[in-house]
Amino acid sequence: MEPLASKYRASTLDEFIGQEHLVGSGRAIREFVKNNKIPSMIFWGPPGTGKTTLAYILSKTLNYDFYKLSAVMSGKDNLKKIITKALKTYKENRSSILFLDEIHRWNKSQQDALLPYVEKGVITLIGATTENPSFSLIPALLSRTRVFTFKKHNENDVLKFIEFILERLKLDNEVIKVDKESKELIAKLSDGDLRNASNILESLITLSGSSKKITKETIKNSVENFLQYESRGEDHFNIISAIHKSLRDSDPNAAIYWVTRMLVGGEDPLYIARRLLRFASEDIGNSDPQALILANTVFEACQKLGRPECDIFLIQLCEYLGKAPKSNASYIALSKAQEDVYKYGSLPVPMVIRNAPTKLMKDLGYGKGYKYAPEYKDKKLDQQHFPDELKDRKYLK
Repeated sequence: MEPLASKYRASTLDEFIGQEHLVGSGRAIREFVKNNKIPSMIFWGPPGTGKTTLAYILSKTLNYDFYKLSAVMSGKDNLKKIITKALKTYKENRSSILFLDEIHRWNKSQQDALLPYVEKGVITLIGATTENPSFSLIPALLSRTRVFTFKKHNENDVLKFIEFILERLKLDNEVIKVDKESKELIAKLSDGDLRNASNILESLITLSGSSKKITKETIKNSVENFLQYESRGEDHFNIISAIHKSLRDSDPNAAIYWVTRMLVGGEDPLYIARRLLRFASEDIGNSDPQALILANTVFEACQKLGRPECDIFLIQLCEYLGKAPKSNASYIALSKAQEDVYKYGSLPVPMVIRNAPTKLMKDLGYGKGYKYAPEYKDKKLDQQHFPDELKDRKYLK
């Protein structure tokens, strides 16, 4: 049986829900359609935001030949077959769209294979990706395409979509009773993903049996985790950044929220613990050395217990790190020292502080004139410790 999301897919721009910044009046993609010509494009955004549907609408509206590949299931051989067909229609002055889903899954060599045909216009490429194209696509392909960002749907968009599906079911003589409160709950549980919304609705229709009535109680008993979260996706990097910056700004409450989001989404607690361990040194350092000790203890405790017992350790650590005084002196010192290392290369160690375990090394002047600090009253001596090129360098304020 065909899933609802596929069976009742929007077929025109007027039916398309959301992404007004792309398809609204006067916006880029709607203007392309008006002019009956579209460029090669990359659709970048979360799952269920309409990337595939919009590609389908464009091919249908513009009457292009439409080819679809999944980057997970296909490679160059599949591409060659499509190119052969597209070349034939290209000579007949007919355009072809190649929709490549999850384009980020193709390696450099596979992406390279697209270049000559995209550049010449044999195919109009529409690539869909949930990952940042700046990192996942080769620069040559990016320069030949326009990137359009798809936004996560708001609850109002999802409600419109639910109404759209219910109306289509009604036209097919299947009346489903769903009250307003239940629709709103489905919209919330879908987490901005229209495909997820249709899947939830479809499963609820099945569970409703002969009554064809969906209630709030049925929904609560049948739907569990609703969070969208990919441990290697955009959310992963955005949320860990939010944790770090919240703690840096001494806002432990926000950090606790983002850590909890990661944990509920299924993130490995050891990854979070590692990042907090790094933060304890990078942003707190010696302004509170206890922070690093506690962070290391929490990391080890997470290793021993795992989830869900270790969750509270991470929250406790967030509270401490957020309230602790901040200092990035060590981080800045490391950065400055690295600059000098890369700039000057392998500078020699001053002879005075070299070790001299052999007679030959002593004869060569290794350690000559070295003063042993503990033998002096203030235990601090002004000897040359830096190479000549870096004399008097100060990494710490």
